[in-house]
Amino acid sequence: MKRGATSLAGILLVDKPAGMTSHDVVAAVRRATGEGRVGHAGTLDPLATGLLVVLVGPYTRLEPYLSSASKSYDARVVFGAETDTDDAEGDVVRTAAVPDGIRDPTFARAALAATLGHSSQVPPAYSAIKVGGRVAYKAARAGEELALDSRDVEVFEAALTGIDPETPAWDVSYTVSKGTYVRALARDLGRACDTAAHLGALRRTASGPLTLDSAVSLDEISRAGAGDRIIDLFIDPFGALGLPVMDAARVDLANGHSLPLPEALDIHESEFVAVRSDGALAGVYRARTGRLVATVVLGSGGAS
Repeated sequence: MKRGATSLAGILLVDKPAGMTSHDVVAAVRRATGEGRVGHAGTLDPLATGLLVVLVGPYTRLEPYLSSASKSYDARVVFGAETDTDDAEGDVVRTAAVPDGIRDPTFARAALAATLGHSSQVPPAYSAIKVGGRVAYKAARAGEELALDSRDVEVFEAALTGIDPETPAWDVSYTVSKGTYVRALARDLGRACDTAAHLGALRRTASGPLTLDSAVSLDEISRAGAGDRIIDLFIDPFGALGLPVMDAARVDLANGHSLPLPEALDIHESEFVAVRSDGALAGVYRARTGRLVATVVLGSGGAS
């Protein structure tokens, strides 16, 4: 199939394998679908595996509504060394003795509990953040240090699921806010425990209401694309968005005109609504002064 615009519009949940960038996954979906408009919501590093939300066709415009959700991960925090990337793919830049308490589950749970809530996090030097037009990881590769501003993040859950006393390492189940670097959590956890640490492994298990249980492999996507069955892998967009839903006639959606806000729809000023027409997602609207104003209009396309 020639790559370009197709009639496809949907959301794929992909179980990303290790060693691939998120861009690599997008490229694979483009090849499988023949659709040039493919994007993703929430980047995963090459080291990481697990849930990557991939958007196809006009649904790429839904990215802002899917990237803002909290994320859940299974992580391995390895103690004794920091790396320049804050994960196992980097070069060791600092080592430290590991206290005996690291192997104590009671100590581990208390240390993790101390990380819960809001905090200010300095992103890893090897990240895609831009400073003065410079990308942090490109500057780091060139041997330059950029001053990265800290950002407000929140850790909702940090549960100990296991201890490897030999490595030594902790297996941790995290749920965090958008923009939180689990690599940085591992780095800072080591420092808080008077040692050094980095992220040894990471698997994303959920993004908002979407879970890894519903994800498919790239091989499955490739086979579905070859058999013209890719639409069978698309998930329900309304469930993915997790927004209140209202129905509207297609004629009322023409040209992106605003819609009356039904009294029965329990939403407040500036909140979003998913609009359905003929059973398909037609757009996302926002409550403004008693009406619904279009923020994304998907037109007649849209597989539900």
